[in-house]
Amino acid sequence: MLSVLRVHLPSDIPIVGCELTPYVLLRRLDSSITTDDVSESAPLDGYYLRYKWYRIQSDRKVAICSIHPSEQATLQCLGCVKAKIAVSKSYHCTPRCFSDAWQHHRLLHDRAASSVNENGGEEEEMFGRFNSTGSAVSNTSLSGSTSGIGNNSSLNNGSAPLYPTTSTERSAGETWFEVGRSKTYTPSADDIGHVLKFECVAVDAETKLSAGHVNTIMTSRVIPAPTPSPRHLVPVNGMDVMGHLDLDGRTASSGTFTVLSYNILSDAYATNELFSYCPSWALSWPYRRQNLLREIVGYRADILCLQEVQSDHFDEFFAPELDKHGYQALYKKKTTEVYTGTYAIDGCATFFRRDRFSHVKKYEVEFNKAAQSLTDAVVPITQKKAALSRLLKDNVALIAVLEAKFSNHGADTPGKRQLLCVANTHVSVQQDLKDVKLWQVHTLLKGLEKIAVSAEIPMLVCGDFNSVPGSAPHALLAMGKVEPMHPDLGTDPLGILRPPSKLTHQLPLVSAYSSFARMGVGAGLEQQRRRMDATSNEPLFTNCTRDFIGTHDYIFYTADSLTLSSAVSQSKDVDDNRGLKIDCPRKKSF
Repeated sequence: MLSVLRVHLPSDIPIVGCELTPYVLLRRLDSSITTDDVSESAPLDGYYLRYKWYRIQSDRKVAICSIHPSEQATLQCLGCVKAKIAVSKSYHCTPRCFSDAWQHHRLLHDRAASSVNENGGEEEEMFGRFNSTGSAVSNTSLSGSTSGIGNNSSLNNGSAPLYPTTSTERSAGETWFEVGRSKTYTPSADDIGHVLKFECVAVDAETKLSAGHVNTIMTSRVIPAPTPSPRHLVPVNGMDVMGHLDLDGRTASSGTFTVLSYNILSDAYATNELFSYCPSWALSWPYRRQNLLREIVGYRADILCLQEVQSDHFDEFFAPELDKHGYQALYKKKTTEVYTGTYAIDGCATFFRRDRFSHVKKYEVEFNKAAQSLTDAVVPITQKKAALSRLLKDNVALIAVLEAKFSNHGADTPGKRQLLCVANTHVSVQQDLKDVKLWQVHTLLKGLEKIAVSAEIPMLVCGDFNSVPGSAPHALLAMGKVEPMHPDLGTDPLGILRPPSKLTHQLPLVSAYSSFARMGVGAGLEQQRRRMDATSNEPLFTNCTRDFIGTHDYIFYTADSLTLSSAVSQSKDVDDNRGLKIDCPRKKSF
């Protein structure tokens, strides 16, 4: 008979909106092992599998800590309740949790309050006393131990006792609600704070009776999906000429369009080894893909430039899902696969709204091919192997020529085609290969120059350039040249950057965010400037990890043919984003 040997979940912490797919190991009648799903419509050896999901609901209410979503809350901030802040942000698991979060938590109150009590009396009443460094100094009301909170301790200086610790064991006060009968289950908001149970059993196809042991998994409590701080388009010059922002955040003007650039972090690189400080559920692809899709679609951009898109994720997820939202897709994968248990390969994906643009032509840039040509031309045969080892990094660029279905031309040029060239690239990540990064960017720009010569066409150059502001690649893009004494030119073992005078291009490229420093005034513009680097006029960061906080991602545009009208607001505080790898999407309106 068919028997279930093992059942387990990749992560025991379920998150709202993240599909749960149990791993089920089966033994067939002939003793062979399989992990295939066996449905009632296609039984195997006369048996099929029956699945059931239950939500274990207790009479006792449960809330989730706003800082540690895998923990049950035991405290509630009365200040949040008084200020009518979202109740989910008012919960904490321990006094230490509440104390450590105070510096950022108090910002919620500052934003919600119409005025601040200058003598601090009201704050004292709600939160207890905090010292000048911002760390919490608990008064006698906050001196109870963490363990005492679960035993009905009285905490009355702004942190109210919520609920006693509940047992995950079944008791008279718990009810099991059946919520699903398929192998997979996606937790909903109704499941937050509750334990889920999965059952799997082999069933005789004729008698419909269970055969063998019922295998059961119990999860931790379902937690809500963390939500990023909302961001909005900040207009430049009030958008008097180019249009206005409509209610859903899109720009409304016949000649205006929006573009988004985003390195989404390939699942092949989202490993526990690289991101050991991240919880496993936050790295899981089923969780990340839903959040990525929700965020990308939420920006409602006309053009999307995504990097590190795995080929299977493009085919099976992004292309079909974004197609539902009216996007046509183009894709260029890298030239070598990465092995992380299975073979995977990522690349650049460009999407555009079918109602706004049509596809005219596609160019693919493989830097490996360019490296082969370069070494054949300038590198001695004895050094060719070493040169290729340094230059072959499998990076690519995808260039799309699109035709606008809207027009920005006046009556003097009726019927003229409005073309747009969009380049999407991901430059080598290795920080010690400064020469390779610069060579890749220079190669891409020379290719774009050829397109510009053949047609009068506005251009966008988007991507993850893995280069900080002030680096040689950034200088080449933004200034059109690299100064001969630039320190990055000191790394050139192959001599491919000589003479420095050749490192130029004629495209009038301007970094979109640097435009904030030069273009007029507008609502929120000064506030955005304060969140940017004063030296480079670029964002303080587009990438935030434990080991790196800085800017690697850019959108450049040809200033002689395009005018920036708005850009998405920058994150308020780097500290708000610590803990997970964050690639901040770049969105611009032209």
